[in-house]
Amino acid sequence: MRKLALLVLCMATYVVVQAQKIDVSGKVTGTNGAGVAGASVTEKGTKNGVVAGFDGSFRISVAKGAKLIISALGFAPQEVGASGNVAVTLTTSAASDLNEVVVTAQGIKRRPRELGYSVASLKNDDITVGRSPQIAQSLSGKVSGLGVYNVNNSVDPQVKITLRGYRSLTGNNDALIVIDGLPLPNESSTMFNILNPNDVESVSVLKGGVAATLYGSQGINGAIVITTKKGTKGKPRVTLSNATNFEQISFLPDFQTEYGSGSH
Repeated sequence: MRKLALLVLCMATYVVVQAQKIDVSGKVTGTNGAGVAGASVTEKGTKNGVVAGFDGSFRISVAKGAKLIISALGFAPQEVGASGNVAVTLTTSAASDLNEVVVTAQGIKRRPRELGYSVASLKNDDITVGRSPQIAQSLSGKVSGLGVYNVNNSVDPQVKITLRGYRSLTGNNDALIVIDGLPLPNESSTMFNILNPNDVESVSVLKGGVAATLYGSQGINGAIVITTKKGTKGKPRVTLSNATNFEQISFLPDFQTEYGSGSH
C-alpha cells in the first residue's frame, strides 16, 4: 500500500512539473529573411537549449514565463519571451562587420586569413602599455622573431631592428620601416626614432622575405608598417600623457695623465 501511494505521488509530481512547462517553436532569421542555421536557443538561467536547423527553425520545452536567449556567430544576441510560436530576426553584430585587419603595402587593408604569409598586428594600447618614449623600444618583446638592439647609449639612441635573425654576415639585416605608406631608407632612421608612440594607430609586422614582393629588394629582411593616427571629422579628441626617464652614467674609465710617450 505504501509503495502504491509513493507511485501515485511521483506521478502527480511529474504531471505538475509537466504542466508548468510549455513547448515553444519558432524560426530564427537574419535581416535578409534567410534562416540562420545553427543558431543557439537557450532558456535563460539554465542549460536547457537547442540548436536551430538548416532553415533556422527550432523547438524547445521551457518553463512557463521563461525567457529565451537566441544567439549565432556574427549576430547580436537577442532575448525574447517564451510563447507558443516565436519569430526572431537577428541583426548583424557591429563587431563582426569588420573583422581584424592588417595594413600591408601602400596602406591596403587585408584580413589575416586572406594573407599567405606571416604577419603580426599591434594596436596603440599594445605599444603604449609600457610608456616607452621611443617606438622601437615599445615594440621590443611584443612580436615573435622581432629583435630590437641599441646601437649606442646616447640621449636619442640609434636602434637596429631585425626580423627572424640575421640573413647576411656582410650585408644589411635591418627590417624596412614604412610610415603611412612611405618606406624609409635603411640608412636613415631619424624619423622613426622621433616618432611618438602615442601618435601610432597600429603596427603591422611583415615577417620574412615575403615583404620584398610588396616593397622590392628593400623589404627582403621583412617590414614594419606603421599607421599613424588621423583626425576624424565631427569627433574632436585631445589626449595628454607624459613619460619621464632619468639616466645617469654608472662610471667613467680612469685615464692616466702623468706619463707621456717617450723618445730616444
